[in-house]
Amino acid sequence: MVKMPIEVRETLEKQKPVPIATASKDGVPNVVFVGLLKIIDDETLLIADNFFYKTAHNLDENPQISVLCYSSETKKSFQIKGRVEVHKSGAVHDEMASWVHGINPKLPAKAAIVVKVEAIYNAMWGPAAGKQVA
Repeated sequence: MVKMPIEVRETLEKQKPVPIATASKDGVPNVVFVGLLKIIDDETLLIADNFFYKTAHNLDENPQISVLCYSSETKKSFQIKGRVEVHKSGAVHDEMASWVHGINPKLPAKAAIVVKVEAIYNAMWGPAAGKQVA
């Protein structure tokens, strides 16, 4: 795991919704926007699964994820890659459900997707494009 630099955290915190990408075991990509993502600590993200279909199936087959964030203020963009753990019950799920239902009690809060950050890349154009930052 790697730690998110402060500029990555600040950029991700301002991004709403957040695009996430997954892939099936055969490598078929899928990208969706998520509205409920929060930073747990410098190495961990939490995503609430309310309406995932292909994304949930992909994460069951292939626990890799990519999260993209961009700031129009700073003109910085980062791609965060990580490995996920899916919690459909237990303490982690219950904490996620409490958070989600505090925002909107009608949401299903099906699963807590815990992302362990493994690498972060510069996602802006220019000479540093694609370079690993953490």
